[in-house]
Amino acid sequence: MIVHTSPYPDREIPAIPITEFVLQAAGRHPDRPALIDGPTGRAYTYGQLAGLIASFAGGLAARGLGVGDTIALMAPNIPEFALVFHGAAVAGVAVSTVNPTYTPDEVRFQLNDSRATMLITIALFADTAKEAIVGTSCTDIVIIGDPPEGMESVMSLFGAPIEQVQVDTAEQVVVLPYSSGTTGLPKGVMLTHRNLVANLVQTEDFLPIEDGEIVLAVLPFFHIYGMQVLMNKFLSVGATIVTLPRFDLEQALSIIQERRITRFFVVPPIVLALAKHPLIDQYDLTSLRQVFSGAAPLSASLADEAAARIDCEVVQGFGMTELSPVSHASSPEYAKAGTVGVTIAGTECRIVDPETGEDQGVGGVGELWVRGPQVMKGYLNNPQATEITIVEDGWLRTGDIGTIDDEGYVTIVDRLKELIKYKAFQVAPAELEALLLTHPAIADAAVIGIPDDEAGEIPRAFVVLRPGQDLTAQDVTEFMQGKVATYKVIHDIVIIDEIPKSASGKILRRLLRDA
Repeated sequence: MIVHTSPYPDREIPAIPITEFVLQAAGRHPDRPALIDGPTGRAYTYGQLAGLIASFAGGLAARGLGVGDTIALMAPNIPEFALVFHGAAVAGVAVSTVNPTYTPDEVRFQLNDSRATMLITIALFADTAKEAIVGTSCTDIVIIGDPPEGMESVMSLFGAPIEQVQVDTAEQVVVLPYSSGTTGLPKGVMLTHRNLVANLVQTEDFLPIEDGEIVLAVLPFFHIYGMQVLMNKFLSVGATIVTLPRFDLEQALSIIQERRITRFFVVPPIVLALAKHPLIDQYDLTSLRQVFSGAAPLSASLADEAAARIDCEVVQGFGMTELSPVSHASSPEYAKAGTVGVTIAGTECRIVDPETGEDQGVGGVGELWVRGPQVMKGYLNNPQATEITIVEDGWLRTGDIGTIDDEGYVTIVDRLKELIKYKAFQVAPAELEALLLTHPAIADAAVIGIPDDEAGEIPRAFVVLRPGQDLTAQDVTEFMQGKVATYKVIHDIVIIDEIPKSASGKILRRLLRDA
């Protein structure tokens, strides 16, 4: 076995709940803005944040919610997201974060699988919420902001403040984001208090944040990247987070200029805009100290081009929901363009040949395996998928093909897993194939990801028609609309005679990609 370790020493992980860790700066900076809503300026100081979290926890407890219960949170990036997330954590309640662009059917699946009994959202998504809870154990819809007539306001949930409910930090699930993992349909990723705290501690060497920094949060909090690297990390160090409910380049640039943003966490399509979009030259971005890209590979040439244009460091890291999320990152001491950086503290990794199972040394190519305290507890209600992903001795198979050089830098070169990454959102081929096969004219289907400069990848469907049927690509696209989130709707459709498959019936996606 060839194990690669971090250049940084292990760090002690405190056995405390996530909210206690995140609020450690609240007492030092009670009057400092913790969260600011970018479009409106609505803000909460650290003192207010701590008080409201305790009050929200008390309200949940008064409703009879506690350890073993789950609520769902479907909201864009707004300051109240943190209140609900951490209020639930203090009450011992798990939160399942839901993508707000989901259709009612997609939300219903997550509500049923997570067994959430309450759905907290905003008025804009009230109709989706009402349709989604039908046939689930979710009995309450609560609205952040002004609720539509007849619906409950989140203000009704604030009660007498309580202290942290006692939890086993190593076992208690605090959040259930959904991920497709390496294959298949979305699965609830069970992340414990210890998982989240560990990863925040492990990344301290990679994010040396100075006092008084201001970060722009455009990456969604429902996604592990926004939730941990943005929301929890920067709250834990007493920084100010400016939230943006949806990404708009001009609005983001304006906020960077006006608020003097110091850190900008992005995905590769935003780096592409920083490198090439004409709007960039109209704004003062000199306050930026670092642009950090994640969720999908970023080429060295694009990173260098963006860095030169805005005169700012552009680096990247690697992670996944199942890793809470970071396992590799660039730091002030360790950064090399085109790589995802080095292994973070307290983490081990291996490069394993997926065909032979043999470990690869420096320069070898294989699947990246990771072990550390940030590895998830497992997939909810899915022990089989858990056993496939977390193998003997706690090694997590990432499904990404990579290589490590003699200085410890890891480069992701390909994907073993079937997952498609569209602008950092996960698109599971199996989910879309199952939908396509419900069309009466379609006999068989396969979905792959193909490279796209703006999105990273886009889904392409290969469709086999039933005898005597006639179907256009536009017909297929229109069939999918309204049934899945807009970013999952396929516009690139190829009609073929047969889907290539192995003797066991597995779709040979590599043959489709090569073709």
